[in-house]
Amino acid sequence: MFRQSLLKTIVILALLGGGVVYTFFTGYFGKELVIEAATLAILAISLDMVAGYGGMISLCHGAIFGIGAYTFAALTVLFGVHPLLAFAAAIVATALFGAVVGAITSRTHGIFFIMATLAFGQMAYVTIFESRTLGGDDGLAGVPRLDLSAIGIDLMNSTNFALFAIAALALVYVIAAFVLRSGFGRTLVGIHVNEARMKAVGLTVWHYKAAAFGISGALAGLGGAIAAQQTMFVSPELLVWMVSGTVLMVVIFGGIGTLVGPAVGAVVWVFLKHEISSITVHWHMIAGAVLIITIVAGGRGLYGQIEYMIENRRAKQKQPDETNVSPLAQERETHA
Repeated sequence: MFRQSLLKTIVILALLGGGVVYTFFTGYFGKELVIEAATLAILAISLDMVAGYGGMISLCHGAIFGIGAYTFAALTVLFGVHPLLAFAAAIVATALFGAVVGAITSRTHGIFFIMATLAFGQMAYVTIFESRTLGGDDGLAGVPRLDLSAIGIDLMNSTNFALFAIAALALVYVIAAFVLRSGFGRTLVGIHVNEARMKAVGLTVWHYKAAAFGISGALAGLGGAIAAQQTMFVSPELLVWMVSGTVLMVVIFGGIGTLVGPAVGAVVWVFLKHEISSITVHWHMIAGAVLIITIVAGGRGLYGQIEYMIENRRAKQKQPDETNVSPLAQERETHA
């Protein structure tokens, strides 16, 4: 069950605040890293909602992310739709796609569920890759950014766009936390813990799974629409299964089932990737080794391990200190 602890609050505020400060004191490339980290964190949080709390390990979230990007790009570039309407449409489209995936795969579990979501992702990838209207392998260029000039914000400015991405991340976290703390979220966790029992009490399980996937898809699509605006270009590479694999690794790396952990993992992953890739082209091997160490060390992830250590320490402090018990009390316990 999700609980917004003091530690979670401190960590997410530190991430958001640190991102804002870093944006003002870094150059163009640094701002691009902030945007990349924010969009990856949004995608990771959306996946953690269904994987960490619903037990639905998905390999199609990269495709949902890409569908959000393509929906925004296609509507603005090909049909001249206003960016704000296209942004909303991207969220709605990915919510519907996610709900369909969740409904169809609701009766599958384990590896069968994973493979089913992978199949949906691959179908989306092939559809876009072979679409001449959407540019095929060449993708779509000239994607505009949201026009917020009415409120005095120019998103063509890299600083403003980085702050916009951070604000979107904050909004996504608040929405995800609200959903997971609600009765719906508690029911979702209950389905993950004991689906048979939830069915026995008359719960229509597939409704909850479809709704959870729909909400998760909407958040992932929001991140995709922002990613399309960052590069002002979209290509089928956004939908390849490796994107889904990467975000799943990020969720595990940060701490699956913690919500804030995936955001931590995304930030560390992006900056670690760029630092290592500047030294060697074999950065994938080093990143993979770090992930293996994380799993072998307990599988709790960066944030998850810290949270576990703090809670374990508190539990030990609450235990009565046997050295302070009087000899008479110890003798009474022995005879009892």
